[in-house]
Amino acid sequence: MALLEVSGLRTAFHTRDGVVRAVQDVSFRLERGDTLGIVGESGSGKSVACLSLLGLIPQPPGRIEAGKALFDGEDLLRSPEHALRRIRGRRIGMIFQDPMTSLNPYLTVEEQLVEPLLIHGIAGREAAAATALAALKEVGVPDAEARIRDYPHQFSGGMRQRVMIAMALIAKPDLLIADEPTTALDVTVQAQILELIEHEQSERRVAVILISHDLAVVAEVCDHVIVMYAGRVVESAPAATLFRAPRHPYTRALQLSRPALQAAGSELYTIPGMPPDLARPMSGCAFAPRCEFATGDCTRSEVRLEGVAPEHASACLRAQRGEIRVT
Repeated sequence: MALLEVSGLRTAFHTRDGVVRAVQDVSFRLERGDTLGIVGESGSGKSVACLSLLGLIPQPPGRIEAGKALFDGEDLLRSPEHALRRIRGRRIGMIFQDPMTSLNPYLTVEEQLVEPLLIHGIAGREAAAATALAALKEVGVPDAEARIRDYPHQFSGGMRQRVMIAMALIAKPDLLIADEPTTALDVTVQAQILELIEHEQSERRVAVILISHDLAVVAEVCDHVIVMYAGRVVESAPAATLFRAPRHPYTRALQLSRPALQAAGSELYTIPGMPPDLARPMSGCAFAPRCEFATGDCTRSEVRLEGVAPEHASACLRAQRGEIRVT
């Protein structure tokens, strides 16, 4: 049995301007010890999908309208709040996207690090303090003995990100959701953090969901990747397959946008147009207005995620029919 199996997840925000369908029919599975990458432009639904699993969507205006999320056999979407509190921070850790606002400015770093250990009864006060100091050292915070008593505003953005990572890992969770975990870090520290996460995986078979804009990082550390656009999964495949032979024009466009692939001095590639307004009804493929391969049929026909090769699914009609190759 998979550690996490999500099927048909739909999350919407009911606002004065209409219903924003942020996540629509998202499904994936994750085995123990594996890493799932979720990529896509800002606003594609990556973070909302994962926050929905933990019951962290503000309700209202948010509403989880459908789906299942079986975590070790327990449906997270139907679990009462007291049950989710036993899971969050203990069996599922999360590195939030913005360390500037995710830490409590009124508590020292030590108080925030020991809190998960105390709440979940993992350790007493003295042992928790020792574990917190070790965790801070492990993520590379210099002079950890002194800095652990500082407040978040006394840390740089990169250091706050390291504290967030230490908090997410301190209770030794079975699943780690990492939402842009290396965004505020330089390349050297980024490699250290990824190595730390990989060490946790090899030692305890921790499963990881990595949400990232950095396709190079995703290609390096992930076993399987799903690509999201306009709240939907438009492509799903093993990482090596997806980056070698994408089967959706949006995935290809994301890859072409990588600065490392551009010739020195040349203009950086950008995807034309803008993502759609998720509060407006859409017919056909949501990416069609921006797609160089689109035909009239793409805007009229219903689009579903369908297999195009072993373990490889795409939501592109023309790729499904074998009419185009987007590699």
